[in-house]
Amino acid sequence: MYPFVETIRIEQGRPLHLMYHQQRMAVTMARFFPGATVPVLADALSPLVCPADKTWKVHVEYDGTGILLVRTEEYHIRTIRSLRLVCCNDITYAYKSADRRRLAALAALRGDADEVVIVRNGLLTDTSYSNIALFDGQRWVTPRRPLLRGTMRQSLLDTGQLVERDIRDDEWGQYEKVSLINAMMPLGRCMCEVTPTLFAV
Repeated sequence: MYPFVETIRIEQGRPLHLMYHQQRMAVTMARFFPGATVPVLADALSPLVCPADKTWKVHVEYDGTGILLVRTEEYHIRTIRSLRLVCCNDITYAYKSADRRRLAALAALRGDADEVVIVRNGLLTDTSYSNIALFDGQRWVTPRRPLLRGTMRQSLLDTGQLVERDIRDDEWGQYEKVSLINAMMPLGRCMCEVTPTLFAV
């Protein structure tokens, strides 16, 4: 079994949304390693030295024995200008695993676009590395059934900045813009216009 992963943003010297990461780790541990002690992420991060003038990405891998790896690197958001819809009805990624082979294979279908949006059973889900939020002119909406329930997504739902709904692939053109969101990318930080797009074949 591949290890599981938490990716944590450190900004101005402090980790963000650590409670959400800890909760997701606890759920994953209960599902795959019942009875094992859940590592405390704050303890794993406390030795890190992350200068406050940069944004840092902390990659944490763990399994039933505890934390296996903590890796830190300076983070820069990718530029995403275009998206391509890719259909895959049997993909699952409900737990944040280091096994990203299916996601990487779908990302490879992006063609001349910068990234893919994965469509499962006619509904929009996620990109290969983030949740999505779409702006309809009044509010931000996120797919009700993502591949992964991300920590940034959950925090935005909890604060009322996002609304969940099922979004069909044929509704794509009804939105003005799309924001990619994950632990490293707040709402509006990585955004592009919604343009007509074709399904990858």
